Amino acid sequence: MRALICGVAAALTLAACDVAHPVAVVGPDNTVFRGTATASFLDGGYFQATNGSTSCQGRYSPGQDSGMVTFPVSCSNGMTGIGKATYDSPRSGGGEITMRDGSRWKFIFGQGALLVR
Repeated sequence: MRALICGVAAALTLAACDVAHPVAVVGPDNTVFRGTATASFLDGGYFQATNGSTSCQGRYSPGQDSGMVTFPVSCSNGMTGIGKATYDSPRSGGGEITMRDGSRWKFIFGQGALLVR
């Protein structure tokens, strides 16, 4: 219902309406980072996740017709990379972050992120 209200508000007033979803990022040695992804109809969105000692974040442009977004990622420990994610639905999806060191991290957003252990 909130998504419908946001869509109508955006269409009528061009206002941004942020919607937050849970995020899980699985890094080296199955280290799980947890946080949120926030999406805005007009501005794209961003995610933030932490494992307690390291935090990572990224910002992406509004989704394209393909349902895929690509975004830069930076972490508080100096690691950087590029993430690619696809939407399974407007509220969920996932993909992979390829860090500069070659490691590949799993990226999940939406209700599926709550199931990551």
